[in-house]
Amino acid sequence: MDILSRRCASALVASLLLFGCGGGGGGGGGAGVPLVGSPAGQGGTGTQSDGGQSNGAQSGGGQSSGDQAAGNNSGSGTQGGNGGTSGGSAPVAATVALANKLGKPARVLVGLSANSTDDLKSQDIHPDIVEHYLVGIVGYNGGWPDWNAGGAYVTIFAQAAQAYGAVPMFTLYQMTANGEGNVGTTDDVAFMDKYWGQVRLMYQLIAKLDKPVLINVEPDFWGFAAGKRSDHDLTKLPARVSGQPECSTLPDTVAGLGQCVVQMGRKIAPKALIGFPPAFWNGTPSEIGAMMQTAGANQADFIVAQTSDRDAGCREVTPRPDGCQNGSDRYWDASNKTSPNFHDSQKQYSDYRAALGNGLPILWWQTPMGVPSDTPGGTDGHYRDNRVDYMLTNTQEYGDMHTFGIVFGAGWGNQTTIATDGGQFARLSAQYLARGGAALK
Repeated sequence: MDILSRRCASALVASLLLFGCGGGGGGGGGAGVPLVGSPAGQGGTGTQSDGGQSNGAQSGGGQSSGDQAAGNNSGSGTQGGNGGTSGGSAPVAATVALANKLGKPARVLVGLSANSTDDLKSQDIHPDIVEHYLVGIVGYNGGWPDWNAGGAYVTIFAQAAQAYGAVPMFTLYQMTANGEGNVGTTDDVAFMDKYWGQVRLMYQLIAKLDKPVLINVEPDFWGFAAGKRSDHDLTKLPARVSGQPECSTLPDTVAGLGQCVVQMGRKIAPKALIGFPPAFWNGTPSEIGAMMQTAGANQADFIVAQTSDRDAGCREVTPRPDGCQNGSDRYWDASNKTSPNFHDSQKQYSDYRAALGNGLPILWWQTPMGVPSDTPGGTDGHYRDNRVDYMLTNTQEYGDMHTFGIVFGAGWGNQTTIATDGGQFARLSAQYLARGGAALK
């Protein structure tokens, strides 16, 4: 029986609660404009539920060096340094170039998922980025184009974010519409016709905005696809691609599918900035980097990184609560002496970035929001975690590894949010900004 993935279902339910079926958008009469912050979470089994973060210890804590202002050989992305060779001007770092494209200051940006501007206004929170999922396929358990007539949800959400001074970000999460991990749908003509139709619609709506929008392309899918072959070769998995006019010369493979998402975006919505999230389920960061090259991830604009999408404390209680039954994530060592820790995670993505090539900047996404505690566990909405605390007080570590932004948000409905964190995010983000922010490298 076809199922809607748990991550997808949570996002869809949240959206329908706020907008209804084909309902209207922004609030009037002084009400906050809906900015859906998805409570969606990672489904699946085993290590996949760790949101891409390997729990294997990574030796050392430093980041890889020797990065240059990235040269972009896609022809239209933002990763290339734009300092010219004439006049002796220095090249602009890829992180700075991307921040400039977004119209944001040259510091590590801070993003958030939120239910409405009221949630943000009440705590005087002003994120640089606001993110939400686009889930499902119409005709396969429902899809985002039906949330508002003609797919207007994209426009409603983006304009609300922009009115609040934030860059909108969409997480494209359509591949699970016919069952999570059901990679065979990539060769299903009917499914892929609708899939590409919705990708095209998303880009067309973004193009009409004529402003930058961030796109996170299909979390989990790349890991599930790679797992279908012992050699993890995405060029050997069939997919319907070349029937799209923008992609007629691309191979009909899963690798070609990723390339087509980028190529279609470049042609329809040049201001859409695209990133791919690797899943480290099937190899080392270097091996996954080489694999994601074949899918065109190195031709995108940024890398999407994750720590985990759950508060660590929800996996420390017995019995584990809904959404936390799988995975082995533990409370991270903020001293970076024992694993898992923050330097392990940084090194993992630095190694991946080096292997991927093209020097892309990094955006951390769906970073859990729990509050530090010496007491393991917690309760719904109050599970302990220390990633907000560490990442907003040691942000320069992330700037030094070519991060341009960190987006925080709950990965499941029972996780900590800005409504339950006792003001932690509001306080630490304000202190971070008061210090001037972490420099981009």
